[in-house]
Amino acid sequence: MHETVQSTVGYDELAVLKLLALDGGLTGERKISCSVLADQLNASNQTASRRLQRLESEGYLERDTVADGQWITITDAGTAVLRSEYEEYKRVFEHSGEIELEGTVTSGMGEGRHYISLPGYKRQFEERLGYEPFLGTLNVELTDDSIRRRSAMVSLESIPIDGWEDEERTYGPAICHPATIELRDGTRYETAHTIAPERTHHDEDQLELIAPDKLREELGLTDDSHVTITVGDH
Repeated sequence: MHETVQSTVGYDELAVLKLLALDGGLTGERKISCSVLADQLNASNQTASRRLQRLESEGYLERDTVADGQWITITDAGTAVLRSEYEEYKRVFEHSGEIELEGTVTSGMGEGRHYISLPGYKRQFEERLGYEPFLGTLNVELTDDSIRRRSAMVSLESIPIDGWEDEERTYGPAICHPATIELRDGTRYETAHTIAPERTHHDEDQLELIAPDKLREELGLTDDSHVTITVGDH
């Protein structure tokens, strides 16, 4: 499970860290001068020095200054920041067909049990998802980063649940996506789906999941349990 690393430096400092890594900084100690780094950055020596100082103060590199330059070592924390950036760009360019979302379990409003039990939906779940869902949804409150990533779900192939009507009213359509739920201890549940009704009381920070089992009991979840949901073609 990929863990997102929150960087406490800006893009300018990350650019310096990337240059140092490209120069072999991930394989061991490297020697560099502020003037050479400044030329690479198209900036002044003072600017290059300030960015190195910031990276050092945040624990992303270690420095040993000598007469003709500095010996630089990228720390484990610096490596983790670069790897986090790498994972973000992989999502941009590789189009893996999967989106990873994180959040915490929260209590819903109890509507899921009613709607999933309705025959017009239940029949489609069995035909298109391959199972009869447990009567209820698992509600997850997404992190801020995951709320932004959620919009990318429109690029994934979805499973439509058609709207229908009975003698009393009309029921709207919904969209499902295959989903895997993973806990911090590595426990995984792979037979789940996200469900997004056309008309819902949930905001974009709320994600609903259905599955053939009661997920809270199956995975030992309580309110505020952390989960990672991988949404995509699997």
